[in-house]
Amino acid sequence: MNPHVFREYDIRGHAERDFGDSFVRALGLSLGTFFAKRGLQRVGMGRDCRLSSPRLHEALCAGLMETGLQLVDIGVGPTPLLYFAVHELDLDGGVQITGSHNPPDENGFKMMVGKGSLYGNDIEELRAVMENERFHRAGGGAIETIDPRPAYVKRAQEDIQLGRRDIRFAIDAGNGAGGPLALQAAKALGLEPVAMLCDMDGTFPVHHADPTEPETLEMLIDRVMKGGLELGFAYDGDADRVGVVDARGEVIWGDKLMIILSRALLKNHPGATIIGEVKCSQTMYDDIEAHGGRGVLWKTGHSLIKTKMKQENALLAGEMSGHIFFADRYYGFDD
Repeated sequence: MNPHVFREYDIRGHAERDFGDSFVRALGLSLGTFFAKRGLQRVGMGRDCRLSSPRLHEALCAGLMETGLQLVDIGVGPTPLLYFAVHELDLDGGVQITGSHNPPDENGFKMMVGKGSLYGNDIEELRAVMENERFHRAGGGAIETIDPRPAYVKRAQEDIQLGRRDIRFAIDAGNGAGGPLALQAAKALGLEPVAMLCDMDGTFPVHHADPTEPETLEMLIDRVMKGGLELGFAYDGDADRVGVVDARGEVIWGDKLMIILSRALLKNHPGATIIGEVKCSQTMYDDIEAHGGRGVLWKTGHSLIKTKMKQENALLAGEMSGHIFFADRYYGFDD
């Protein structure tokens, strides 16, 4: 077992070298033991479009079911869809198999316990259970399939209010897991985005799916400027991060994007708490305060941010990396 795959916020490594079937099955047993210890039973399962994800899904589910868990398979899709399903279906936790923005031969596991992230000491507990092989085993484990996409799209239709003017924009999903659902939601809202690399391809043949890398955005910038578009959106491999470019081809980095979103939010929620992280500019925090909000600087890390949002009852949070967390009429996760 490679101890370096156990990170602060997730488990990540090389899909073949680090995540053999026996390791992944043992991880399922460990995670199932973790849930059983806390009286949790019904767990959502999602996965991205990487070529290794089906194998990891099968091995992980086998281990989880051996502990008696009831699994809900939501299929292939972006990480925010798994987060949504856990909240919408009132599940006890969830696992997304995803390599996020990493190269195609890598993969990983993002985990939820209850409605929050499983991270830090909890991941260390999983590792200890695996090393000691002190697994809880029980009969009755099973898996069912539920497609949360219709409910997700319906929620978008109900909650997102568009202006009267049509916006011309492009979506570059980088052949990641978010493309089809992003287009489905956009079209349900009456929008017709220019689709770029919105078909899923786990080899990521055109460019790296990481919107924080300027070279990743070059193709999108070119399409926006040559097509006379007003905006462009790029997602990472599991679509929990976004990069935005404007009509001039300039990147709207995370803190500037937060300024735009904060101003809109504060019109309806004066005095709202809004969280940023240490890499965000002082300009962002000053702008939040100038528009009547309460800016809170916090540690970097999507799990830490989500926990802090609950503690502070914050309605919005964001990171320079493109994680944007919405709790205004939503569940407070990055989508």
